[in-house]
Amino acid sequence: MQNLTTQLRFHARQMPGREALVYGETRLTWAELEARVLRLAGGLAAKGIGPDSIVALVMKNSAAFVELVYAVSHLGAVLLPTNFRLSGEELDYITSHAGVDLIVADEEFAGVLSGLAAPVILLDQAAQADCGRVLGSDPAPGAHPRSGNDLMRLMYTSGTTDRPKGVTHSYENYHCKNMDLILALQLSAQDRLCMTGPLYHVGACDLPGMAVHTMGGTLIVLRDYDPQTVIDTIAAERITGIWLAPVMTSGLLALDRSALPDLASLKWCIAGGERTPESRIRDFGGVFPNARYIDAYGMTETVSGDTLMEPGREIEKIGSVGRPVSMVELEIRDDEGQNLPAGEIGEICMRGPKVTRGYWKDPERTAAAMFGDGFLRSGDVGYLDEEGFLFLTDRKKDMIISGGENIASSELERVIHMMDEVADVAVVARPDERWGEVPLAAIVLREGATLDLESLVGFCRAHLAGFKCPKDMRILDDLPRNPSGKILKRVLRDRFLTE
Repeated sequence: MQNLTTQLRFHARQMPGREALVYGETRLTWAELEARVLRLAGGLAAKGIGPDSIVALVMKNSAAFVELVYAVSHLGAVLLPTNFRLSGEELDYITSHAGVDLIVADEEFAGVLSGLAAPVILLDQAAQADCGRVLGSDPAPGAHPRSGNDLMRLMYTSGTTDRPKGVTHSYENYHCKNMDLILALQLSAQDRLCMTGPLYHVGACDLPGMAVHTMGGTLIVLRDYDPQTVIDTIAAERITGIWLAPVMTSGLLALDRSALPDLASLKWCIAGGERTPESRIRDFGGVFPNARYIDAYGMTETVSGDTLMEPGREIEKIGSVGRPVSMVELEIRDDEGQNLPAGEIGEICMRGPKVTRGYWKDPERTAAAMFGDGFLRSGDVGYLDEEGFLFLTDRKKDMIISGGENIASSELERVIHMMDEVADVAVVARPDERWGEVPLAAIVLREGATLDLESLVGFCRAHLAGFKCPKDMRILDDLPRNPSGKILKRVLRDRFLTE
């Protein structure tokens, strides 16, 4: 397990003139990409970045983002991509908890970065296409050696508590994830991947994401997601693969089909993570005649891509997210950790070389997430059929998934509890046609207080990213609880579902 730039060097030597990265008008060969990365690494080194330093990114998709993935690794440092929609308060917690040494950010996010402890380097639009304009220096020397156990990346993810957890990704985790997806998708140097999901997310960056580069394929990076731009890019760049959150897939399928260009190049689209209706799979085939719609299941803790639907089984196994990839052991277990037989519902648990070793600076939550035999507790509920296909039935974690983003209800509840008007609150998922789910806040007011949705959202936006804020609100006299006092959120969800 070696530094990421060893594969960069290999491809630059074997096929220097072949296209490696496309971003807008920027088109880089492998030789050009390697030269850029080495200059960028030299610039980071001049800023004091070295082995085990932590570099946070607050960036939208760009050529610079991909170059920084390599340059940070080249120095033996650790990458920390963050959601660029987070508030300053959230970024302050993450960067402080992680112990960040440097923040590289797009200049449009300068406002939320003021007051953070770590130094910040801002990239203008030109630097987003060529990071060396700001950070370039003399090329860095040889790559710092890394082993499989060394930390490659931190990714903070919403969990069941009121603060995000720092998931650790080792080089072994990363490389084994790549190998699994190379095998499952039969990736090659001929693959051209459209990266339109946000690269701070494991879906866009890792499913299969950078694995395409491992095989010498080409990454075509779009700064933002726009359905028409994605369609045009697939046609113009002869894209062979893409990852999309379900809401993004819906955007493509809603376009006028009479005006679609030739989309025959697309071979597969990983667009799962939920129980996909048969109608969507058939609609997808009507737009992309040669492409598989691949339902999948994965977690940040496993670097994504734990199960994938197999070709030709999509309709037969409708509702399933496929079978485990080669390096993942998957079991359904009860609360005591006992493996359950096919057909019985329990917690999805996984073990293997791409499963995280734990949470950064958090041994208690690491211990709570792991069984003694090394299986990770996903917090999700499902069952396996007789052939080993996984079916999701529920989320044990109290999590809302809105437009592909995880929202911890407890995190939102913590902020709403800070309001003087609020005596009690529970946040649950409300189904939404566009986003899949949105947060709904059920609130008990203090005596004599009043509150409207606009005021609630305004308060939440001061502390949290906009996508985490409630999209709906109900004022209740009290919240349903069991005899031990625990709020019965399933009762609330059922109640609001039937309104």
